Amino acid sequence: MNALAEITDPDDAERALGPLIRNRRQHLKLTLAQVADRVGLSIGLLSQVERGLSTPTIRQLQGIASALGVRIGWFFQSEDGNEVAEIDIVVRAPNRRKIAYRDLGMTDELLVPNLDGKLGLLMCRLLPGASSGGEPYAHEGDEAGLLLSGTLEIEVNGRVFVLHAGDSFAFQSTSPHRYRNPGDVEAVIVWALTPPSF
Repeated sequence: MNALAEITDPDDAERALGPLIRNRRQHLKLTLAQVADRVGLSIGLLSQVERGLSTPTIRQLQGIASALGVRIGWFFQSEDGNEVAEIDIVVRAPNRRKIAYRDLGMTDELLVPNLDGKLGLLMCRLLPGASSGGEPYAHEGDEAGLLLSGTLEIEVNGRVFVLHAGDSFAFQSTSPHRYRNPGDVEAVIVWALTPPSF
């Protein structure tokens, strides 16, 4: 993802994703071909992802994570800086863990200390025209969100809704869904997932 307002160098999160995928794959002694086959990606695309030349869609990252035996949250870049006494309860704004999806034009910031509990909470930022990818995806759980600024178009089970700042939403994650920013300014959403599928 490109630089976004109020994010401390999202390019660091973007650059970290590929090596994390490669390191996890190598740790499991899996070849590029094995993981690509499990995910349904070409070896070339997976190689580009690992080298930081391409960013997977959320659906692709979901498949990569599953093939590597982790959830998407495993790839969130950790920013050290919270006090030890508060690290399991408080997340300071400059220390949020992030995933940047450069090719999608979005960044997710983890708003909870970890994804070990029953609730995941994210700050999702979408540049104008950014989307979760061309294909709807589904997973276990429920989702809800509040659009803080901008415009968000969300599709759930083929039904399309356009939300504006202050609007909120909720749906079962098992329903095929996707979303995008159809506006000309950044969209910022606080997004809750239970259980955290990230």
